[in-house]
Amino acid sequence: MKIALIGYGKMGKTIENIAQQRGHEIVLRLDVHNPDDFARLNEVDVAIEFTRPESAFDNLKRCVEAKVPVICGTTGWLQKYKTISDLCMENDSAFFYASNYSIGVNIFFEINKRLAAMMDGYPMYDVRMTEIHHTQKLDAPSGTAITLANGITENIARKTNWVCNTEGTASDVPIVAKRIDPAPGTHIVTYDSPIDSIEITHTAHSREGFATGAVLAAEWIVGKKGVFSMKDMLGF
Repeated sequence: MKIALIGYGKMGKTIENIAQQRGHEIVLRLDVHNPDDFARLNEVDVAIEFTRPESAFDNLKRCVEAKVPVICGTTGWLQKYKTISDLCMENDSAFFYASNYSIGVNIFFEINKRLAAMMDGYPMYDVRMTEIHHTQKLDAPSGTAITLANGITENIARKTNWVCNTEGTASDVPIVAKRIDPAPGTHIVTYDSPIDSIEITHTAHSREGFATGAVLAAEWIVGKKGVFSMKDMLGF
């Protein structure tokens, strides 16, 4: 499989290593220094995009308009998600987005939703979240934390919104976002009551889990048309 890497920072280099280990070829390495090379997208089978929030939309637009299947792991740009999804369908292309490509995290998402549904009937338990990442991560809260928070608000009627680094109101899920080096990523969901607490935690030990999931998604999407997520790939 011939791959274009859009974004060649630490994550891009880790994805490159995993992809090559799995027998794939990196044909293009695109970043701010060589934007003209987007004209070569017709040489690849799939693109994997991990850049910055302000760059993601234009990168994805170029891919779907070129009918190149694209895997996106950039967070912080989702106000334009519907636009990209619509463009993908209009161009008969393929687009795959996940806030986190770790297989373990996506299992954690499902556990989080199941726990939230169980806690819906027990208002004595209040819920809060903490997420910890390295200092180079610019958006807060993380896309993973937002996905977790949405899983809670969709399943607990008394919770309708999330807030970051503030207490909010009784209907909010408060998220504390910390930036500490080194920290590939930790997400903690805590339910507190006057008599006990329940806590679930996911801790990433390296970027390899995210990179492996992105490469697996790239392998999975080739030959498909439409808008996809990890739930589609994992069969959840």
